Amino acid sequence: MSGDGRGTKMRPFRETIPIDEALRIVGEAARPLDRTVRVGLAEANGRVLAAGMVAARDVPPFDRAAMDGYAVVAADTSAASPQTPARLRCVGTVHTGEVATRRVGGGECIQIATGAPLPDGADAVVMVEQTDRRGDEVEVFTSVHARQHIGRRGADIEAGQTVLRPGDLLTPSRVGSIAALGIAEVEVYDRPRVGIVSTGDEIVEPGQPLAPGQIYDINRFTLGAVIAEHGGSAAAYPITGDSIAALGAAVDAIIAGGTDILVFSGGSSVGERDLTRDVLHQRGDVAFHGIAVKPGKPTAFGHIGSTPVLGMPGYPTSCLSNAYLLLVPLLRRMAHLPPLRTRTVTVPAAHRIVSVAGRHQFYSVRVVDGAAAGAFKASGDITSMSQADGYIEIPMGVDAVDEGEQVEVTLF
Repeated sequence: MSGDGRGTKMRPFRETIPIDEALRIVGEAARPLDRTVRVGLAEANGRVLAAGMVAARDVPPFDRAAMDGYAVVAADTSAASPQTPARLRCVGTVHTGEVATRRVGGGECIQIATGAPLPDGADAVVMVEQTDRRGDEVEVFTSVHARQHIGRRGADIEAGQTVLRPGDLLTPSRVGSIAALGIAEVEVYDRPRVGIVSTGDEIVEPGQPLAPGQIYDINRFTLGAVIAEHGGSAAAYPITGDSIAALGAAVDAIIAGGTDILVFSGGSSVGERDLTRDVLHQRGDVAFHGIAVKPGKPTAFGHIGSTPVLGMPGYPTSCLSNAYLLLVPLLRRMAHLPPLRTRTVTVPAAHRIVSVAGRHQFYSVRVVDGAAAGAFKASGDITSMSQADGYIEIPMGVDAVDEGEQVEVTLF
C-alpha cells in the first residue's frame, strides 16, 4: 500500500455476520445521550422531555361556562318548565376574558359566553336555547341542577399534578398541555449529531457539472433525510477523496468537532480504494465488516474513541436499506425515542422472486392490485427504493418465493 492508500489489492470479505448479530452489536453500542437543551414550545413537537412537568396552577384556573346561556342560581329554576317558566332578571353580561362586576342574587341571572368565568353567586348555567329574553326579563323553560353546564376549576389539570414525565415524547397534545400551564420553554434531550462523509473521487455535488466517469452524491441526502426523520441532526462534510490521508484528516476534524455518530457513505467494500476499514483500524476498532444481507453486504461498524462509526455501502439502495436497518435503531435509542413501529400488510407475491444463496434478503416491492410486485432493480439504483411501497424479507436458506405465496410487506 502506498502512503495515500492507493495501489492496495482487492481484499475479499473473509466472513460475513448474520443481520441479527449486526443488529445486536449496533444495539449494544447505543447509549442514550445525557445532553439536554431548552427549546421553545414552537420547536418542542417530536422532542423527548428531559425534565418532568408538575402543574403549578389549576387548568382551567376558574369555574367557567360550558356553553352560551345564563348564569343562574340553580334553585331558582327548580320548578321551571315550558308551561311554567321561571322568570329571572338579567343584571349583566360577561364575555370570555372578562369577569362579572357583580354577583348573581336570588331571582337574577347574568348572560354568559362559553368559557367565561362563572359570576359569584351563580352555581349553574342555563343553555340559551332553553330561554327567551324580553328586555331585562329572561324566561327559563327547564330546570338545572347545581354545577350543570359548568367547567370546574382544575377539571383538566390540578395544581400539583404530574402532567408529563422525563422520557415522554412530546406530541401536539402534550405540547398543548404544557402551553396550558403557561410554560414557554421545556428541557429536552439534545438531538444526536451525525456527521456524514461521502467518499469517492467520482462523487460530485448536485448542481455541479459532471465530468466523464463522475456521478452525483445521492447518499448524503438520503442519509440526512433519514437522520432528520428519526430524531438526529445531520451535518454533512465535504466530499472526501479516496486516500487514507484525506479520509483520516476528515475523520479527525469531525471527531474533534463533537459528533455523536459518524457515517461514511462509500469506501466500505473490498476494492483498493475502499478505505473505511483501514481508517477504523488506525484510529479505533472494527466490530464487523460485512453482513450476510442483500442489499448492503459491504457495511462496516466500529468505534473511534466512544463515537460509533458506520461505514455504509456507496450504492444508494444498499446505503439506504442499511440506514433503516442499522442507523435508525442506533439513532433513536441515542435520541431517547421509542423503537420504530412499522406497519405491515400480508399479500400474495405477484410473481416468483429468486433470492441470493447464503444471505438474508430485503427485497423492495410495490403493492399493485393487492399483490407484491418486485421493485428492486440493482443496489446502485435509487429507484429500487423510491418507487417501492415497502419490502419483504427472504430469510437466509430460502432460495425463492413462489408466485401466489403470502408475503408480509413492511411498508415504508
